[in-house]
Amino acid sequence: MTIVIHHNPDCGTSRNVLAMIRESGEEPVVIEYLQTGWTRPQLQALFAAADLTPRQALRTTKSPAEELGLLDPAVSDEALLDAMLEHPVLVNRPIVCSPKGVALCRPSETVLPLLADQSTE
Repeated sequence: MTIVIHHNPDCGTSRNVLAMIRESGEEPVVIEYLQTGWTRPQLQALFAAADLTPRQALRTTKSPAEELGLLDPAVSDEALLDAMLEHPVLVNRPIVCSPKGVALCRPSETVLPLLADQSTE
């Protein structure tokens, strides 16, 4: 089973989810999106697969969202996507993709249904 984690190594939740994936016996493909950045089609596909809107995926704390005026509900999804492309840190994390689905894994336990072995022993 191939699992992909869009990961920020500075994020405790992201590190915890990565550890949970590895504890399940899987070695995921780790994409450090702050280094690689995003593409619009990639974000649109991830959000669609996870049933998220750009607003739901927006990281509002410890990000420039407020300074950029993105917390205003009148800001369009397209404007949010533009900002996320320019500032990758605006995308909340970690986003995990597996054959079982795609999810923004906050809290960490959200990753469990995406793993082959859901035991937490």
